[in-house]
Amino acid sequence: MENFLNLMYFFGDAPAGDDLVGITFWIGTMAMMAASAFFFLSLNSVDSKWRSSILVSGLITFIAAVHYMYMRDAHAAGDSTTVFRYVDWILTVPLMCVEFYLILKGAGATKGHLKTLVLASTVMLVCGYVGEAGLGNAALWGLASGLAYFYIVYLIKFGELAKLAASAGGAVQSAHNTLCLFVIIGWAIYPIGYMIGTGSGMWYEFMTGLVAAENMDFIYNVGDSINKIGFGLVVYNLAVSK
Repeated sequence: MENFLNLMYFFGDAPAGDDLVGITFWIGTMAMMAASAFFFLSLNSVDSKWRSSILVSGLITFIAAVHYMYMRDAHAAGDSTTVFRYVDWILTVPLMCVEFYLILKGAGATKGHLKTLVLASTVMLVCGYVGEAGLGNAALWGLASGLAYFYIVYLIKFGELAKLAASAGGAVQSAHNTLCLFVIIGWAIYPIGYMIGTGSGMWYEFMTGLVAAENMDFIYNVGDSINKIGFGLVVYNLAVSK
C-alpha cells in the first residue's frame, strides 16, 4: 500500500474526468515513462550496432516524461506550458533526427548529414518558439519554422538520406520510410497546434471549430505520444529484425 501511495505521489493526482487536456498529460507521462523502461531494458537484447539507436529512443521518451510531469503541474495550476514544451522539443526533436543518422550510418550517412538535420530541427523549433511565445510576428516566424521543417522532409524523403536508405534496402529502408511517415504525417500535428495557439493561419477559424484554443495542449500531447513512442518502436523493430 505504501509503495502504491508513493507511486501516486510521483505521478501526481489524477485529473478530473472532464479535463481532457489534463487526462492526456497524465496518460502521456505514464506512456513515455513505460516506453523509456522498455527501451532501456531492451538494450542488451539487441546487437551492439543498434544499441545507440535504442538508447536514443529511451532518452527521447524519458526526457519527454520528465517534462510532461512539469507541464501537467503547470496546466493544473492554470499556467502556460509553452516554455516547458519547447524545452522538451529542443532536446527531443533533434534526437529524433539523430535516429535517421544512426540507422543509416552503416549505409554511408555522415556526420555532415547529422549536423544538417540537427541544425534544421533547431532552427524549426527556435523560430516556432519565437512566434508562439509572442516574441515576434507569429505568421512570419511560423513560416520560417515551416521552411525548416520542409527542408528536413526533403532531406529524408528525397535527398541524400533517402538515396542511402534505398541503397541499404531491406529492413533499414523499411524503417527509414516509416520514420519518414512519422515526420510527414505525425509532425504535421504541431503546425495545427501552433496556428490554434497563435491565432494565425488561413485555416485558424476552421480548426478552432474542431478544437478549442484552450485545448491546444491536447493536440500537442497526442502528437508527442504517437511520434516519440512510435519512433522508438520503429527503431526497436529494426534492431530485433536484424
